[in-house]
This record gives sequence, C-alpha cells and structure tokens, in this order.
Amino acid sequence: MALDGCGLLCKYTLFIFNLIFALVGFAFLGIGLWLRFSDGTRGIFQIEALNSSAFVLAVTVLIALGAVMLIVVVFGDYGACNEKRCALQVFSVLLVILAIADGVVAMVGFSNKDAVGAHIVEFYASMYGLYAANKDPVIGVTLTFIHSMLHCCGVSGIGSLELAKDTCPAPDGFWEKIKMPACPAIILSVFDSKASLMLGIFIGTGVLLVIALICSSILSKKICLSNSTQYIVLTHTSVQADPQPSQHGLVSTAYPYPYPDQDPVVFTPLTVANIPLAQS
Repeated sequence: MALDGCGLLCKYTLFIFNLIFALVGFAFLGIGLWLRFSDGTRGIFQIEALNSSAFVLAVTVLIALGAVMLIVVVFGDYGACNEKRCALQVFSVLLVILAIADGVVAMVGFSNKDAVGAHIVEFYASMYGLYAANKDPVIGVTLTFIHSMLHCCGVSGIGSLELAKDTCPAPDGFWEKIKMPACPAIILSVFDSKASLMLGIFIGTGVLLVIALICSSILSKKICLSNSTQYIVLTHTSVQADPQPSQHGLVSTAYPYPYPDQDPVVFTPLTVANIPLAQS
C-alpha cells in the first residue's frame, strides 16, 4: 500500500528541506575549504600563535558545519526517497543534535553579544588584510558582499587610503566619494542593534529543524504502517490461494497410529447412482 496524503506531504517537505540544506552545506564547505587550503591563507594555519584567532575558528566552523549539513542531507534524502526507516531515524537524531546546538549558540551569542561582535570585527580585519596582501578572489567576493550589505568601505572608509577599494560599493553622494563609513564601526553598531534580529534568525532556524524532525517522525510511522498493511494483505491472499479440495474425493491426511508411513486413504463420495435401494 502506498503512502497516504499526509505521508506524501511529509516526504516532499523533507525533500525540499534537504535540497535547501544541501545548497547551504555545499556553500559553507566550499568556502571553508578554499580559505583553508588557498595559497594566500594556508600559512595562517601553520602559525601556532594564530590557531585561536577569529579567522581560523571561523574557517574551522564553516568546514565542520558544511560537512555535518551534507551528512544530514544524505541520510534525509535516502530515507525519504527510498522510504527507509533506519535512515530516517538517524536523520532525526542528527536534527535533534543540530536543534540543540542552534539553541545553545543563540543563547550564548545573545548573552555575550559584545564579545561576539569583537570577534566578528577581528574576522573582518583578517579577511581585509589577506585580500590586501594577496588579492584572493574568494576573499574579494566575501568582502564585496560584506561591503555591499553594510554599505561600508574598508577599515578607514577613506577611498584614497583603502587597499581594497575595488570591493567597496558605489558612493551615495559627493561626501561618500571622499569618505564612506568604516566597516569595523558599522559591524559593531549593526551587531549591537540587530542582536534581537539575529536571535530571531537562530530561533527560526530551530523551528525549521523541529518541523523537519516532525515530518521525519510522521513519515517513519507511515512507512511502518504501510509495510504492516502490505504484510497483512499478502498473508490473506496466500491463504485464499490454497487449492480447493478435490471434488472427486476427500483425502484424509491423518495417518492411523502406529502406521505413520501408510498411504493416505481416499474416500469416494457417494452419489445417487451407487446408493443401494432398500429391499421391499
């Protein structure tokens, strides 16, 4: 028996969820690996004094998070598309771990928002310095995204002094042609003023994880119910498919004790023709 409407809805919901999860996971893992093994940044990871820097920690988190997300996607897609309960159960366990980690990071980050903002500024400064020294294209794309999103330009904002001016957005007006807002100050102010919004993003991500967890549990139960129904139907059909007793005779399968090897006894049913008539 196929899945019903609720089971199909959960199946396709998990497929869309895993597709989005896979795209984000590939992006995190690709950027993290590029920053880890690029010629311009590889030397940072070989200096012990910088192993605890914000840049190294951020790259490590990107690689680990991307890998975990892709592992979750593999179990989720395999379990949903092939209707495998074991894979769905592993997928559910991983979702629970991610949901708990998401909640912990949200609460710790919100309660220590000043320290987190300082680490983000340090990460930006590291990216800026690396791009100024090596002109790495991936770092350039990252800086362009940050500058466009925050509408800032470098560490000073003065166009004539900036070493990464090509990543800055177009100025709005005459004054911004001379000096634009500096990114470190903008990052701190935005992170402080948008901390509640970032907390809401983490909460929204946790809600999506919980919805995927609920869909996975429902789909697992529907698959179990479908398999049980198929077993009952097949068993009932096999019983009905037994051959009917022969109309020409009734075969006794009970062997008389103590002769278990004796051939079965066939009793020929009586008809009207061979029933003896009573003598008058």
